[in-house]
Amino acid sequence: MTEREPDFQPLERPMLGRVANGIFWLFRYLERAENTARLLAAGHRMTLTRGPDEASQEWRSVLNTLGLLRAYDQHHDNYVGAQVCDFVLRSKHNPESVLEMFDNARTNARACRSAITAEVWEAINEGWMTLRDLLSRPVRDSNLNMALAAIRRESSLARGATHGSMLRNETYSFARAGTFLERADNTARILDVKYYLLLPSLSYVGTALDTGQWDNVLRSLSAERAYRWLNAGRMDARSIAEFLILDERFPRSLVFCYAAMRENLSALARLHGEEGNASACMREADMRLTGKSVDQIFDQGLHEFLLEFIAGNASIASAISEDYRFIA
Repeated sequence: MTEREPDFQPLERPMLGRVANGIFWLFRYLERAENTARLLAAGHRMTLTRGPDEASQEWRSVLNTLGLLRAYDQHHDNYVGAQVCDFVLRSKHNPESVLEMFDNARTNARACRSAITAEVWEAINEGWMTLRDLLSRPVRDSNLNMALAAIRRESSLARGATHGSMLRNETYSFARAGTFLERADNTARILDVKYYLLLPSLSYVGTALDTGQWDNVLRSLSAERAYRWLNAGRMDARSIAEFLILDERFPRSLVFCYAAMRENLSALARLHGEEGNASACMREADMRLTGKSVDQIFDQGLHEFLLEFIAGNASIASAISEDYRFIA
């Protein structure tokens, strides 16, 4: 009787945990920087048609979504647009600023030069230099849009260089896993915070304020045009939640991100010759999404569903780190 081959057979020598960690976080930082810029742009657009008090609450909501509210409150006592954006983008009092994210991405790229192509390194290095110069001065209303557009552009260029020049190997799989894990987390957090804090009263449902806020949720995720194309005339919580969570065609939906993560974790399992805890966590997360309807999600409670998703996402990230022996 011929011995059966194992289900997973290593295809090449696995990379060092230190390099895997650098690639994974390099692309998480790039995705996080772009997501932050999109959220700031949506917040800025929303405040242009709001009174001072409403604008202040919108900026507070942006900081809350980013997890920076407490850090900001330690140094400022009001929520002025340019001041908030300057803190988020470049403040030395903010260790999670966009400038710091790009600096961390560049540091990881430099440490992993042998694992990425020259095109990817050049895109990241030039992007860092561009943003370093652009954010060397305080952010004002006059230069905010230019700064936010540059962040989105430089992140997109690095991602495009990766897609267009990298072998579809272990490095690419870690890069994509980091990208989509970060993207899924961002989508869930924006939807949760915006929905949870969206309306001061049920009396606002269906009003211009309600529609404007949901439009802002979509713009925060670069989803406004795609959603309107598919759902002409509809602007309500259930339809938008269904699109952002369950529509497998939209590249920032939760199901799309998890499909991409599942594909790349499977590729890593084949390369390493075995599945790890990350694959098990991924299957558990899939079970919480597969076959779900938006009505079931709202019956459970959207807030509760998203908190569960965010916790599951963090578990997957931890499992990836343990499975592949990440060393910072």
